[in-house]
Amino acid sequence: MVKHLDKVFHYFNALEDSQIEQIKALWDIYIEWNEKINVISRKDIEELYLRHVLHSLTIAKFIKFRPGASVLDLGTGGGFPGIPLAIYFPETNFHLVDGTAKKIRVVNEVVKHLDLKNVLATQDRAEELKTKYDFIVTRAVANMSKLREWSLKRLKQEQIHAMPNGIIALKGGNISQELKELPKGDFVEKISIIKYFPESHFEEKYLVYLQM
Repeated sequence: MVKHLDKVFHYFNALEDSQIEQIKALWDIYIEWNEKINVISRKDIEELYLRHVLHSLTIAKFIKFRPGASVLDLGTGGGFPGIPLAIYFPETNFHLVDGTAKKIRVVNEVVKHLDLKNVLATQDRAEELKTKYDFIVTRAVANMSKLREWSLKRLKQEQIHAMPNGIIALKGGNISQELKELPKGDFVEKISIIKYFPESHFEEKYLVYLQM
């Protein structure tokens, strides 16, 4: 079995058969495309399911996106966290954006291969977007203050989840200072990912929810 694939199915053991097949298919697609366009570092590609797929699915442990909701993956890179989340929430609409054309090319190839009808992937900069979303998700793109600045006008006012609309960011390392720099009126929640996945890789990795 491909390395760490079993961990994904251990922590998410109620998947439909179609979702299982899509998750399994990620390996061959990313191996093939990473040879052409390096969107995942060479040393990381063997750890695809732990460091990228399972890491992305941390967000699915934190919130259940509702059918019809719209989620922006800001700075998606090779499609993380957006692609795993789109597989897990097939009735939620995901817009994956990145400023680098070759990365979006790979994402679109993955979307096409998996036949993900709920994903739009475009080459865009955050500040140029006009659409509004229920949530913005991101992974290792910028500090929280910058994410807040980019996201201020991108969140819908109306709520369809019990949890208020906001930013859900996957972060690593010491993030105390960047959280202190956020405005006092913002609600911030920091959760250690080890709470969801007790794997050594996730030590000092966090999910940060910012409600503005």
